[in-house]
Amino acid sequence: MSDYSDSDKKQDMSVLHSMGYAQELERRMSQFSNFAVSFSIICILSGGINSLAQATAGAGGAAIGIGWPLGCFISLVFAVAMAQISSAYPTAGGLYHWGSILGNRFTGWLTAWFNLLGLVTVLGAINVGTYYFFMGSFGTPYFGLADTTLTRIIFLAIITGGQALVNHMGIGLTARLTDFSGYLIFATSILLALVCLVAADSYDFARLFTFSNYSGEAGGNVWPQTSGTWVFLLGLLLPIYTITGYDASAHTSEETVKAAHSVPRGMVSSVLWSALFGYIMLCSFVLMIPNMDEAAKQGWNVFFWSMDAQVHPIIKDILYLAILVSQWLCGLATVTSVSRMIFAFSRDGGLPASKALAKVSPTYRTPVAAIWVGSILSVLFVWGSSLVSIGETPVYTIVVSCTVIFLFFSFAIPITLGLFAWGTSKWDKMGPWNLGESMFKLFAVLSIVAMVLIFILGVQPPNDWALYITVGFLVLTGAVWFGFESRRFRGPPIGDEVARRQAEIAAAEKAVGQI
Repeated sequence: MSDYSDSDKKQDMSVLHSMGYAQELERRMSQFSNFAVSFSIICILSGGINSLAQATAGAGGAAIGIGWPLGCFISLVFAVAMAQISSAYPTAGGLYHWGSILGNRFTGWLTAWFNLLGLVTVLGAINVGTYYFFMGSFGTPYFGLADTTLTRIIFLAIITGGQALVNHMGIGLTARLTDFSGYLIFATSILLALVCLVAADSYDFARLFTFSNYSGEAGGNVWPQTSGTWVFLLGLLLPIYTITGYDASAHTSEETVKAAHSVPRGMVSSVLWSALFGYIMLCSFVLMIPNMDEAAKQGWNVFFWSMDAQVHPIIKDILYLAILVSQWLCGLATVTSVSRMIFAFSRDGGLPASKALAKVSPTYRTPVAAIWVGSILSVLFVWGSSLVSIGETPVYTIVVSCTVIFLFFSFAIPITLGLFAWGTSKWDKMGPWNLGESMFKLFAVLSIVAMVLIFILGVQPPNDWALYITVGFLVLTGAVWFGFESRRFRGPPIGDEVARRQAEIAAAEKAVGQI
């Protein structure tokens, strides 16, 4: 890159060496690429469309007009607080390192497990969403495919395998595709908004601020019968679920140029732009809906029902194709994030077969084993959880609800630790992206409050079993830590350990041709 000088390169490597790690991965991602990988995982054309019924079958238009910006602000407070920490510690698997450096071995290990479990399950959920979008747009209407477990798993294996293969072949190719994804999401969301506005029978802006209660049968049983206030709060899960994944900017720190500057900007800007373009797109869609009461009855099929009713078939299919490609690229970026988390945690011996999972290909400069293991685990998760139900609810649906809780827990742990570590020996040096103590602590406190809200919303019916799964996971992790890991796991290099690793750093960089 023309603006990436030798001095910049030495600075990036110096920061990485100061944390005890070698430059094994290849720095090929620009500031825009770092933004694009998070923007692609957020992908308003994925969660914003596939989870739309959480709003339209809940509080109706107000769930978008008022609920979307409110939910996006909840995600933003996490992103801003994490950006502060990421500028000081720009390393792959950032959350895990932050949890260790600002806390201790246990908090780092706990953060890693929450984040890793969340990333693997969210990769499965994203690609399942792509599957159902494909079935609704092309699979059933054009190919007559029926939704079966076998069809779903074959589809997932094919698209996830493709995402893993692209990641395998190097960060250069992945970055080019996620850059393209960023532009595609911008263009498609604007095009969809324009089509919706042209196709609308009238512009009833009041419906964007009109509270309804479509819980129960009135909303296709997306939400059980409940109060209007509570169904509005549940609708916040649409923006909260959609606007996540921005931790990918941190996970790709070691592949990003001028990481201490680029990563925090990528993280925050991906949330802001997603919030803005998502709001324009979804408000336009709500204005297009011919009848809100009828739309609510459609439940999870509201997007296809509205598009079929209002949009010309050819234009509709062009939009569907662009959305489908965007959703596949969303999964592609998620594989990148999952694999870097596995790589970073394994680099410090945090996983079984860590030595293999932490190995970087000298040819492609990517953690090949971590890429394929993360991808395979996501498909196995969907397959296994789809075969088991608790009552009438598939385990898959319940675990996906837990995914949001797990991810935000992994965000909240280092943020909370940073709240108390600021200015101490654990965190006495800030990065170039610096909010200042008062502002950071404000966002840290807001993040803790938001985490409580997300947990409460995430364990409500029909996902009330998510409470037991989350508590069970906490108990299991505690047992594993005190039974095994507390004696075995050393955590990331800190203090004198960094100096002792200098020889290992030189050997690792030489193995991949860095020096």
